[in-house]
Amino acid sequence: MPRQRDTFSVDEARRIALAAQGFDRPRVTGRVDARHLRRVLDTVGVVQIDSVNVLTRAHYMPFFSRLGAYEPSALDRFAWGSGRLFEYWAHEASLVPVEDYGLFRHRMEGGRRMWWRRDELLRKRAEEANALVEYIRAHGPVVHGEIHEGERRAGWWGWSETKVLLEALFTNGELAVGNRRSFARLYDVPQRVLPSKALDGPHLDPESAQRELVRRGAIHHGIGTAADIGDYYRVGTTQAKQALEELAEAGEVQRVRVRGWRDPAYLATGARVPRRIEARAVLSPFDPVVWFRDRSERLFDFHYRIEIYTPEPKRQYGYYVLPFLLGDRIVGRVDLKADRKASVLLVQASHIEPGQDEGEVASALAEELRLVAEWQGLERIDVRPKGNLAGALSASIGPR
Repeated sequence: MPRQRDTFSVDEARRIALAAQGFDRPRVTGRVDARHLRRVLDTVGVVQIDSVNVLTRAHYMPFFSRLGAYEPSALDRFAWGSGRLFEYWAHEASLVPVEDYGLFRHRMEGGRRMWWRRDELLRKRAEEANALVEYIRAHGPVVHGEIHEGERRAGWWGWSETKVLLEALFTNGELAVGNRRSFARLYDVPQRVLPSKALDGPHLDPESAQRELVRRGAIHHGIGTAADIGDYYRVGTTQAKQALEELAEAGEVQRVRVRGWRDPAYLATGARVPRRIEARAVLSPFDPVVWFRDRSERLFDFHYRIEIYTPEPKRQYGYYVLPFLLGDRIVGRVDLKADRKASVLLVQASHIEPGQDEGEVASALAEELRLVAEWQGLERIDVRPKGNLAGALSASIGPR
């Protein structure tokens, strides 16, 4: 029996990671339907939600990056009200397959240290919390502003007292999110949101649930350190390391080494090691490929930080910057904004990574931006003269 490989180069690890995230497949050439959306969801496991809407909402982007242009309303139908997905704190606020509901029951029941304030609040205000649930049960789903509450603030991000209670009830599973209205959560009782097979499904103990989340994190990453894999579903590194060792003994992952990495790594059983990756995609700042910054530096030699909360004079690359993946490398980054009133895709800044071919990157990025503009229903692209790729990109885009 041939000896299994236990050492990989960073180039191989990068291709393994991109294949695990679905970038070893070509984009869809025809109409994207629910089967394609489900394929992406099964590949990435969890889709992060974020309120920033400079280009488009964050949860739309991973599907576009992997499938190409599609109708966003198709994802809306798929994500909410279909009974196929549910919203919960999986990575951050995320969309997750409803089949995975049982994996998060332990968090709903207090199995996450960061939520001690939630449990304390619900103990102190049990009567109000129960009344809120009963109100929603009787009157239907609500967004937080629909319940009269006065102007008092409770201290969590300046939220009102009712908003804090709604969020606490959402995290402990007494309420669920059945949809969003103007992107605000629409809170409802779980029985009207989730299928009974999810609510009545297996109830895993915390240790088993954590181990399964780590196993899935390994599959979705393909290869990674305990910190990488634990971060996928927000399992602590110590717990992830323990789970990975148990999974290694069970043959679910393999202990390996990536040359140049300080920490040991784990390879998911069945992970592909492609010879080539021929991807071309702009990535959301919340895409699993780049959401753990230490990992993106080790895999891509790509230092990336979201600068939304950085004062403008101190920003290095821009406000809402998307990495540009070409082949198996991140070769540049663009600060994008959709000016819907003028029907323009604004490229507010564009930068190329060191050592990349300017002409090749500009040409490929121009093609990708044309696809982004068409997908978003924008008529033209305006490249602003900021960044070391702006001149070449503007030339590749052509006249306004």
